[in-house]
Amino acid sequence: MKAKGTFTVKKWEEKDAELISPQMKTTKAAVEYAFEGDAQGVASIDYLMFYKYFDPNDPHKASAIFVGLLQFNGKLLSKTGSFFVRENGVFENGSASSTYEIIAGSGSGELIQISGTGHYVADQDGSHFEFDYNL
Repeated sequence: MKAKGTFTVKKWEEKDAELISPQMKTTKAAVEYAFEGDAQGVASIDYLMFYKYFDPNDPHKASAIFVGLLQFNGKLLSKTGSFFVRENGVFENGSASSTYEIIAGSGSGELIQISGTGHYVADQDGSHFEFDYNL
């Protein structure tokens, strides 16, 4: 099955972990998203980020890679429950893109058997996700 929709950032708390050089660093971020579309609910995620380049005066000029562990709680079409997602992404030229895997065995409620893969893009046109899943 396929699910599509949009998401918005509700909270973004990012802190420097290590300054490697004046323009290279690692950070940790605690983030909350609200999902709409085929998936409706909230998600919390912890990111570890490596900035190959950052400009403290303009964060949109940064170049970074990130990994995250996301927990989704809500509805997927007509099914209610939660599940975890492992995420791998990049941030370049003001746009974030990521691929992710729904962790098999992490589901609860009506989503207890969920598994699948997907991706998202977040840029000036909004934040859009799409994933293929099995229940």
